[in-house]
Amino acid sequence: MPRDAAIQIIRRLREHGHIAYLAGGCVRDRLLGREPKDHDVATDATPDVVQKLFRRSQPVGEAFGVVLVYPERRDRGAKNSGGVEVATFRTEGVYSDGRRPDDVHFSDAEHDAQRRDFTVNGLFEDPLHNRSPNPHADHDGVIDYVGGRADLQNHTLRAIGNPARRFAEDYLRMLRAVRFTARLGFKLDPATADAVRANAASLDQIARERIGDEVRATLTGPSPHLAARLLQQLRLDAPTLREAAQDPMLPTLERLALDAGYPAALAAWMFDRHADAVGPPQPADVARWRSALCLTNDETETLGRVLRHVRSAGEWPALGVTPRKRLLAARDWDAALAVLRALGRAESIEADTPALHDDGVGLAPAPLIDGGDLIRLGLEPGPAFKTLLDDAYDLQLEGRFTTRDQALDWVQQQHP
Repeated sequence: MPRDAAIQIIRRLREHGHIAYLAGGCVRDRLLGREPKDHDVATDATPDVVQKLFRRSQPVGEAFGVVLVYPERRDRGAKNSGGVEVATFRTEGVYSDGRRPDDVHFSDAEHDAQRRDFTVNGLFEDPLHNRSPNPHADHDGVIDYVGGRADLQNHTLRAIGNPARRFAEDYLRMLRAVRFTARLGFKLDPATADAVRANAASLDQIARERIGDEVRATLTGPSPHLAARLLQQLRLDAPTLREAAQDPMLPTLERLALDAGYPAALAAWMFDRHADAVGPPQPADVARWRSALCLTNDETETLGRVLRHVRSAGEWPALGVTPRKRLLAARDWDAALAVLRALGRAESIEADTPALHDDGVGLAPAPLIDGGDLIRLGLEPGPAFKTLLDDAYDLQLEGRFTTRDQALDWVQQQHP
């Protein structure tokens, strides 16, 4: 949501005697000169009070004091736009399940900051400080109880308080440390890094869906190779991928285009970790990563196709016109080509592609005949249909015939 919508919420809370600030990532990103993805509000108003003050609101994490507030619609026919998360300041008890606190108590801004994960995420901002001076805010309206502003200036990601305790509350924070460090281009505080290494094996206690979501966000970020390298250095790769820890260099992932997509990033990382004298990554690797990262069916199928296309492209010099065209027209070829470029194996393929595309036939023309044509010729439907149609299409791709009549004549020659 835009900053203005969040400020309007803050202003209304203030008018009713409550403390309210911008909180977390939006403050961090503004100080870094980046456009925040969204703007969250933290307040001392309890969830029931927030819902009374804002007619268009709904609780989304009532146990944690979180209410989603939607801006008022001036046009009744307008569609709902996204809401602003308004959270009550809170402290949290023991995390016995390593994910959620056993109990939550509403508190004040300072204690709320202390329970957050990293110092750069523990900042508040009073956007109205120029109109009403805030004794807790600096000249920018920033309220810092945890040293986050200094860490921003020093480009350091540091856990708030005792890092081992922060991670024990939710071990997924170890992966978040990797993602934020890489995304922000920061260095990881040594004590925080040591705590990650010491607790890396505990990541296996976290649900695979949550691990997969975090890895997906990491490898589709601005520096996937830096994130993957740090993940390996911190020994998080073993519990994340459910395979032996290792720390290879990542030249393929580093050279991969950022818009190649998540399955392509996984393929590049897999090549860097598994391609050796034995050969490229295998289906067993795909199956293991699917389970470890909770990949969707589409992601798994795309990853498998990309790896198969890369393997097939290794035979490029020996391939004829037809298999070359079929490969270039195959589903997910663009992702495979991105990986081949990163591997340094695409030059000859890209040099040959224009001629194959512009030979008067094209890479994937519509088939000249189909199963209905075969039936009209008196052929019985069956397994041989597909083989015959595939053979006819191969000849079409080679330019052996260019009209439907020529294709039908060929079929009749095969089955007089």
